[in-house]
Amino acid sequence: MKQKTGQNEITKVVIIGGGTAGWLTACHLGKKLVSDHSPVQVLLIESPNIPTIGVGEGTVPAFRNSLKYLGISESDFIKTCDVTLKQSVKFINWVYGDDHYHHIFDYPARPDHTRPDIDLTPYYLLGHAGDIPYVDAVSVQGQIIDKGRAPKTISDTEYNGKASYAYHLDAAKFAAFLTRHATQKLGVKHILAEVQDIHLDSAGYITGVKTDKIGNIDGDFFIDCTGFQSRILGQKLGVPFINKNDVLFVDTALAMQAPYGNNKAVPSSTLATAKDAGWIWDIGLMERRGTGYVFSSRYTDDITPEATLRDYLRPSIGDQVDDIACRRIPMQVGYREKFWVKNCAAIGLSQGFVEPLEATGILVFDATARMLAEQFPATLNAVPALAKQFNKRVQATWDSVIDFIKLHYCISRRDDTDFWRDNQKPETITDSLRDKLEIWKYQPPSPYDFTSKLDIFSIENYQYVLYGMQFKTNMQALQNRYPENELAKQQFITIQKVAEQVSDGLPMHRDLIKKVQQYGFQKI
Repeated sequence: MKQKTGQNEITKVVIIGGGTAGWLTACHLGKKLVSDHSPVQVLLIESPNIPTIGVGEGTVPAFRNSLKYLGISESDFIKTCDVTLKQSVKFINWVYGDDHYHHIFDYPARPDHTRPDIDLTPYYLLGHAGDIPYVDAVSVQGQIIDKGRAPKTISDTEYNGKASYAYHLDAAKFAAFLTRHATQKLGVKHILAEVQDIHLDSAGYITGVKTDKIGNIDGDFFIDCTGFQSRILGQKLGVPFINKNDVLFVDTALAMQAPYGNNKAVPSSTLATAKDAGWIWDIGLMERRGTGYVFSSRYTDDITPEATLRDYLRPSIGDQVDDIACRRIPMQVGYREKFWVKNCAAIGLSQGFVEPLEATGILVFDATARMLAEQFPATLNAVPALAKQFNKRVQATWDSVIDFIKLHYCISRRDDTDFWRDNQKPETITDSLRDKLEIWKYQPPSPYDFTSKLDIFSIENYQYVLYGMQFKTNMQALQNRYPENELAKQQFITIQKVAEQVSDGLPMHRDLIKKVQQYGFQKI
């Protein structure tokens, strides 16, 4: 760390650790800071011996905007990273143990453009859509998914579709793809080496790192992307970890890569199937499925989870499931007390982690990496105030995510195991979520319940989960506030008609991906 023109200018940013988090951070910083007119250099040091964890392999629609912002071709991304399109999370057996619902990515429809002020959710709760599921009452996307259709056609331009979507991807291929994009197009320098030590000055600022191959590498600002180890923020700087396993019980993952077997259809949903002590994810790529069981070790033994996962796969791939390797991944559920200390910020697992439900991992890593890049300090003089603000914002982001994940458990009506019963106990629910649920017993969610720009999940996300899981909002005292009954009924009918037309005009999901691999989408 060198002083320059008396201003402590930051001209060398060193990222420790690769993987999805490291290279996403590198891309955001490269995009924002590196140019022919800027003195700033971004360097990423990556161990050649640490593989990408790659558990989730799922994203959310906001990630589509990030790829576009970073200048990445959607067609190249799909071709290179074994990508399929994701339109929802399909929750199976979460409510009673014999049910399913979609958390889709489209906003609820408002088909009467002359009356865009009509919110259909209260009318659905008053029974004016009949017995159809909430998602089918307010959107066409559920039917698109259930018919195996893609959200767009080959003639649509990159990043645009008939319905909103995200991606399923091969995490290892994606990290390699980001590596090439960052180094070849965004000016990021890449070093393969083991970091052996981190050097601090007398004030606790990092001055550089010692590596096995390059020796000492100095820098002005450092990004900790070292995963669960949190080698800089946690180990070297001693920032405590705040455990949230009193709210979110899941703390272990088993991961397996499985073939399709006889079923070659590729779902455009992440399948999340609830089990006795957690849930199984099932993500369809073109050549394989990424599957795994995330569970709470407090509510099961060491043998049952793997047997549960293999029994889940056995009906589709037979006894070859017994030959598939199974990785066990302990998970620290929670976040660091601070995320930016002195001249070091953490992004990725070194910052925090909750289970991969709703693709929360990449979502938070991407959002906080861009937040850091957008407000990156030009001098060390600006660091204390920016760090304070960043820490406040990132903690609010994590708290928001934890509330949303807990929602899926605490409103379930499953009572078949201690895991599900304990998740519904009031003392395991945060005060902020408990207050919202108390309000929503008597009135539907309002935009005024989501006033912070830091909320990762919005009113629509909550509505899809609440009413997908058959949460009861007592509308009896509110009926007079919603007098447009006939108009609402007509809009529900219109949505059903449009759903038939839209879904029939879309290609099957696997067929579209094959065409993209061959031809690509039209450039914007």
